[in-house]
Amino acid sequence: MKPGIFIAILFLLLTSVTGNSQGSKPEKKILVYKFDITENIMPSVWRKTKLAFAEADSLKADIILIHMNTYGGTVVDADSIRTKILHSKTPVYVFIDNNAASAGALIAIACDRIYMRSGGSIGAATVVNQTGQKMPDKYQSYMRSTMRATAEAHGKDTIVSGQDTTIRWKRDPLIAEAMVDERVYIPGVIDTGKVLTFTPDEAIRNHYCEGIAESIPEVLRQAGVENYDMQEFKPTVLDNIIGFLINPIVSGILIMAILGGIYFELQTPGIGFPLGVAVLAAILYFAPLYLEGLAENWEIVVFIIGLVLLGIELFVIPGFGVTGILGITFIVGGLVLALINNVKFNFEHVDGIQILKAFAIVLSSMFLGFLLSLYLSQKLLLAQKGPLHNLSLHDVQEKEKGFVGIDPSLLQLKGKSGIAQTMLRPAGKVLVDGKIYDAVAETGLIEKGSPVTVVRIEAAQIYVEKI
Repeated sequence: MKPGIFIAILFLLLTSVTGNSQGSKPEKKILVYKFDITENIMPSVWRKTKLAFAEADSLKADIILIHMNTYGGTVVDADSIRTKILHSKTPVYVFIDNNAASAGALIAIACDRIYMRSGGSIGAATVVNQTGQKMPDKYQSYMRSTMRATAEAHGKDTIVSGQDTTIRWKRDPLIAEAMVDERVYIPGVIDTGKVLTFTPDEAIRNHYCEGIAESIPEVLRQAGVENYDMQEFKPTVLDNIIGFLINPIVSGILIMAILGGIYFELQTPGIGFPLGVAVLAAILYFAPLYLEGLAENWEIVVFIIGLVLLGIELFVIPGFGVTGILGITFIVGGLVLALINNVKFNFEHVDGIQILKAFAIVLSSMFLGFLLSLYLSQKLLLAQKGPLHNLSLHDVQEKEKGFVGIDPSLLQLKGKSGIAQTMLRPAGKVLVDGKIYDAVAETGLIEKGSPVTVVRIEAAQIYVEKI
């Protein structure tokens, strides 16, 4: 064999062996971390998002994929989620499996890539209230700027065509604004008087969607991800309970239970079932907010101080004055502060909408709780049978049958004379039949040492006049 042929054969053998050894190395799989947003955007969804991103970081996921189908929700929670996405070092994709409306559109636009199911839609991000009515322009202004900023966060593309170079936004901020404001006009996209909502084809044409897919595997194939492992977020039972309790509607019901329990407890002597309900409701209100980092120690202390001040006003100080007003203020303040996402005493990142929302939840719940307490009080008093009958006392302790609400010996003091032991202005102490009693001057002031006479006994209170 010629030396040249031998060398060529040897080279081919070595190349083949090297290629096989390299081909035998397993290709590294891409880790895709998926979690769902398939309900209204609420505090529970923001909580789930934080947990999902934290777990994705701990697993060193290569891609975070959001499976979305939502009609929207609260602006505050949507803004928190979109900020989390924009600050993520891991690429975030979203698969819109039908709807990404309102707050859902804001979250979707924040993602690095958007994929949509055929027949889906994205847009209609005008801020509305609970009844679907459009909110005032100051709320729309905030949403407009947030949508624009979210689109701008994806930067610009440089497009070279022959001798011409064009720089355009990857996602046009004006399109994002048109999803909020019907006054925006974009030629060939939207006319004035209409809020913008895209179909999948329209979204692709305007660079607000990377592709149409019918399933998660198809989304990943379109994204060029073939060899991958998928990890899904699975909330624990505790996560679901906390998510349920921090729902604004549930928080409002708990506030009603707190106030209703306190009200009913004040109507009955001793400590009983209503106070237990109020305490349990307070625990269920503050505990999940504390675990979420919303309610801090000092905010809970503010609430407790309010209860103490209100108790002092009701049981120690006669009438209703500064202490009672401070007590109510502290109670409302503690409940409101627990709903606000401040850091200790720093309110720099707390916006006005969040504060107004917290006040609305607390004050409306207090008002409804008060009305419900009055209604139930009447129902308890009038209930002659049924489950409510045994919750109230229907027997009457009549005076004619010997029932009196004061010490009978006090009634015998009427008409007797005594000496003012202290100055009565108008309240003070008197000495009658060798015993000292609390008394009130019927008229004017009575000097210490002045002779007095007991003129009447009313509600265990002795009233005297100067002789």
